Amino acid sequence: MKLSIVIVSWNTRELLKACLSSVYAFPPDQPFEVWVVDNQSKDDTVTMVCEQFPQVELIASDENLGFAGGNNRAIPHCRGEYVLLLNPDTEVKPDALNALVAFMDAHPEAGAAGSRLLNGDGTLQPSCHPRPTLSREFWRMFYLDAVVPYGSYDMRKWDVSQPREVDVLMGASLLVRKTVLDTVGLLDEGYFMYSEEVDLCFRLQKAGWKLFWVPQSQVVHYWGQSAKQVLAEMFLQLYRGKLRFFRKHYGWLTVALYKVVLGLAAILRLVLAPLVWLRKSDNSDGQLHLARHYGRLLITLPSM
Repeated sequence: MKLSIVIVSWNTRELLKACLSSVYAFPPDQPFEVWVVDNQSKDDTVTMVCEQFPQVELIASDENLGFAGGNNRAIPHCRGEYVLLLNPDTEVKPDALNALVAFMDAHPEAGAAGSRLLNGDGTLQPSCHPRPTLSREFWRMFYLDAVVPYGSYDMRKWDVSQPREVDVLMGASLLVRKTVLDTVGLLDEGYFMYSEEVDLCFRLQKAGWKLFWVPQSQVVHYWGQSAKQVLAEMFLQLYRGKLRFFRKHYGWLTVALYKVVLGLAAILRLVLAPLVWLRKSDNSDGQLHLARHYGRLLITLPSM
C-alpha cells in the first residue's frame, strides 16, 4: 500500500461527498486506501459514506474528537507508506495525489509535503507559513506584513513550478511519511482544533526532517466550512491552540508576553470598531463580527 488518505469530518456531508468523489475521480497511480473518521455528525454523513462509498474505511466516533483526535483514530490502522491528512472541504485536482507521492519518493530527506491550496475561484490560498514566534505573531497581529512580509510568506511571488522548503504546512492537504509518524508521534490531542499541524511540523523539523510545499499538487480548499458552524467558539480555539504551542515549545515567559500582544491587538480592534460602523463599507458587518470575537478573546484571555 503506497498511500493512506485520512479525512476527518464533522457535519460536512455534501462537501465530504465532493471530496471523496474527487479522490476517486483522480486517484493515485499506486495502491491507496481512504479512511473517513466521522466526529459524531448529525447530517447523515455516516449513511452517505456507507451507501455511496462502500470502499472507504469508516470510523464513526460517538464523540467529537476534534482534528487531532479524529486523525489519530485512523492513523495507527493505515497501511500506506505515506499518510495524507485531507480536509473534507477540499477537492483534489488531476495528479494532485501523484505529485505529492512522486515528490516524497524522490526526496528521502522530506518528512512531509503539502499541496498548493486554491480558493474556489482558483486564486491562491495560503498553503504554508513561517514557524510562529512571538515577534512574528506581533508582526501579524498588527498587519505589518503589508509593509514587509515576516509573519507570513509572500506566496504570490513564488515560482509555482518549483517545490520550496518551508516551516509549516497547512493541514488541509498534508502528506507525512508513516515511519516519521511512528517515530515522532501522532498529532497532539491537546489541540482540539488549530495549531496541531504547526506542532507536528515543528516536531518533524526538530527530528531533522525537511518540509516542502509542492505546487504541482493542486487542491481546492473551501476554507473553514466546519469551523463556521460554531464560528465564535472556533475563534477562541484558534488562540487556545496558539497559546498551547507557545506554552509547550517556548515556555511561560513567552506565553505571558504573547498574551500581552493579543490583549493589545484586541483592544486596538475594539477601539477602531466605531469607525468601521461609521464607514458602512461592504465588509463592515464582517469586521464588526470580528471585533466582537476579539472582545470575547479579551475577556477569556487571562484564563487561557
